[in-house]
Amino acid sequence: MKRIDPLTKIMFSLALLSLPLLFSSCRQGVRMGKDTLWQIHSTEGPFGVQLTQKATGRVTDLAGVDGTSAFYYLTKEGPRYLQKQKAVITNNDSVYAVSYLTTDQREATVTITRGPADILHLALAVSPADGILKTGLTLRAHPGEQYYGLMERTVDGDQRKSWDPNTPGRLGLRGQKVTMLVRPTLGIYEPVYVSSEGYGLFVHGTHPGTYDLAATDTSFVRVEFDQDHLTCSVIPGPAMMDVVKHLPALTGKAFLPPSWAFRPLRWRDDHTNLRTYYDGTPHRAPYNSMVAEDILMAQAYDIPIGTYWVDRPWASGSRGYGNLRWDPERFPHAQDMIRWINGKGMKFMVWIAPWVCDSLLAEAGMKGYLMPALHDSTGRSYYPNPWLIDLNNEAAVHWWEKILQNRLIKMGVAGFKMDRSEEIISHIDTLVLANGTRIHDIRNDYPRRYIKAAHDALQEIRGHDFLPMPRAAYTGSQQYGVFWGGDIGAGEYGLRTALIAVQRCSFMNFPLWGSDIGGYWKHPLTHTNMARWLAFGAFTPIMEVGPLDNRAPWDMPYTPSYDTTLIAIYRTYSIIHDTLKSYSHTMARKASLEGVPIVRPLVLAFPEDKNVKGRWDEYMYGDNILVGIIWKNKQRSFDMYLPRGRWTDYWTGKEYTGGKTVRIDCPEYKIPIFLTGENRPALPDPNKLYEESLKRAGKKPDLTRLQAREFPKR
Repeated sequence: MKRIDPLTKIMFSLALLSLPLLFSSCRQGVRMGKDTLWQIHSTEGPFGVQLTQKATGRVTDLAGVDGTSAFYYLTKEGPRYLQKQKAVITNNDSVYAVSYLTTDQREATVTITRGPADILHLALAVSPADGILKTGLTLRAHPGEQYYGLMERTVDGDQRKSWDPNTPGRLGLRGQKVTMLVRPTLGIYEPVYVSSEGYGLFVHGTHPGTYDLAATDTSFVRVEFDQDHLTCSVIPGPAMMDVVKHLPALTGKAFLPPSWAFRPLRWRDDHTNLRTYYDGTPHRAPYNSMVAEDILMAQAYDIPIGTYWVDRPWASGSRGYGNLRWDPERFPHAQDMIRWINGKGMKFMVWIAPWVCDSLLAEAGMKGYLMPALHDSTGRSYYPNPWLIDLNNEAAVHWWEKILQNRLIKMGVAGFKMDRSEEIISHIDTLVLANGTRIHDIRNDYPRRYIKAAHDALQEIRGHDFLPMPRAAYTGSQQYGVFWGGDIGAGEYGLRTALIAVQRCSFMNFPLWGSDIGGYWKHPLTHTNMARWLAFGAFTPIMEVGPLDNRAPWDMPYTPSYDTTLIAIYRTYSIIHDTLKSYSHTMARKASLEGVPIVRPLVLAFPEDKNVKGRWDEYMYGDNILVGIIWKNKQRSFDMYLPRGRWTDYWTGKEYTGGKTVRIDCPEYKIPIFLTGENRPALPDPNKLYEESLKRAGKKPDLTRLQAREFPKR
């Protein structure tokens, strides 16, 4: 544990804890340095700690339920508590450590240290630790206190509940239980919440656990993890933004990608190599028909594409992934195709997973590089094809990195869309790795190891010019890439899920996030939902357009399939997002260096404004842009709340003084966008841009002519 600054000595006030059993406890002074932000009160009787921030007087009260201790542990016989203090081990300018006798006659040691930025680290160790199943901590929940962070899902459990119309939309988590276990496919989890009372609680480690946020008992938060010890950090405010800015010290600085990552991305889910393009024009290009169509049509409309990627299946062999070699029928002349795309100022990415198939599976098995396999009741393996790589084995990691480099990165692949690290990995207690580690204990860390391996493989060849993009993450993953909300359902409630998810990530130090515009699951695509999602995507750090049921705005699965207005909206918001490239990159640098997220929920950006409480349909994008997101298909106006300050309507140029709500007319192509501050980005006139886009979209590109001009030898 890190050494800390001096501690100032104060006495514990019995009345403040308001627990009957603690009235009989003796006072316990905790020495503190005079510079600390905290006052710390502890107890001799059942263990409890009261932390008071000097600046505000706000109290974070670690106290037990019904007079029990704040720290506890579970055995098969039930919960056990820290009952009576045995001795103060250390109480000096650096560390406060004290031992307790527990209710089953073990000895428990609690250590409190103060780290940089006055982050308090609390640790519980019990001896002997035999038979301990879980350790836990309880904290008092203040009336009206709200909790943010922990996961990107709207609600825990089956991810489909997040876009269920019966699920209420909310940013705060009070009243919910959240399981700290990465699961498919909305898979970003971070064991930290930020309280509206101006503190944060972060739990160290990778073991699964749960947060009960005043769900079972409205007066308490209960935190439990599947381990025989517990280390957590209490992060001071006084504002929630102060808490968020301290998170990089605990979880690592966010990755700073190259500026091209903030340009629009285009992809499809299944790049079938067809004989004709969408309109029946014969496919004569030397490359995959869908890739060629997307690039040629984007050029014709002047729609910017910064990155193009292909999803699975793209390789020969099993699962369309096989041995990481291109399928020549689906992707003929793959090397030349990548050069062609790179030559147009774009970057090329490809889908990968942390598994091996075919010949690579045999090689990895022979070398001992595979994770143990799950088996069903008949003894049949849930996989051997594909089979997960043991990323806890450094030799296996090095082997896999070299395969990625030699077969893809050296070919010109600039990044990876990274799937499946949370999907087929087990958390069964009985499964262990070759080194004896239980998979259960490291499951949450597997996504971090996955992205780090890809990051390191790319960095060795490409320097800083690369982009890993997975969907799953846990503590530390943010150091190595950007993220997307995996496999969100289409429709208005899918868009609502994405809107909440990007703001949830802001409380967890995951500032670089995007969504599959239009959703992923095969719900009916609608013109309005696509239009609204495109506008939202333009004001997220990562704007990725696809898969649209493998369609494009010029080939939609409804009438008219050539959707002129949707093409115009696609072009309009792609250009706006592309124009924001430098601004977004600057905000990403700020997020990496200072911990300030790019997308800022109003409760985070304007904590003193009571009018923003519960408002999650608008947010700040960086320092200077306020957007309102319309997610309901039938909505055609928006009551936009303008916080304090001076605001300029991007569409009209009208100036407003904040602190009030204004109604904004919002046809399908328009969302509320307001600018503020002196360093606001220079953006194109949105009305002229949309009119120009309509004109371009009104004339169908001639693919015969475009193809002949691009590939004259064909």
